[in-house]
Amino acid sequence: MTILNEFKSFIARGNVVDLAVGVVIGAAFGKIVDSFVKDVITPPLGLLIGGVDFSGLKISIGGSVASPVTLNYGLFLQAIFNFLIIAAAIFLLVKMVMVITRKDKETAAAVPVPPSAEVVLLGEIRDALRSKG
Repeated sequence: MTILNEFKSFIARGNVVDLAVGVVIGAAFGKIVDSFVKDVITPPLGLLIGGVDFSGLKISIGGSVASPVTLNYGLFLQAIFNFLIIAAAIFLLVKMVMVITRKDKETAAAVPVPPSAEVVLLGEIRDALRSKG
């Protein structure tokens, strides 16, 4: 089998295609979540905590006055802060989805499922064997 045929069969597998779709949807969803955090959550939160923005915090560790070399620890702190907000938003979203799916499962579980024909037949065989012995 040539490399091209092997590659074609590898790509044609469902798992690879599913993974590719998941990555693309994940990237698009990441942009939505990033916008939600930056545009919806952060402004009121900044208003509540006094407009704190860590991104301007830095330490000059050398270089000239015109082009200093800085250690931008504020950008790192801001990234951690943004991550925590995003993680909390995703947690709440997953929690809501779990509540919705749990209600669907509870509703489906409330309807009794009749036994299959095999189960009924096995029950009849069991009863017949008990009556004989």
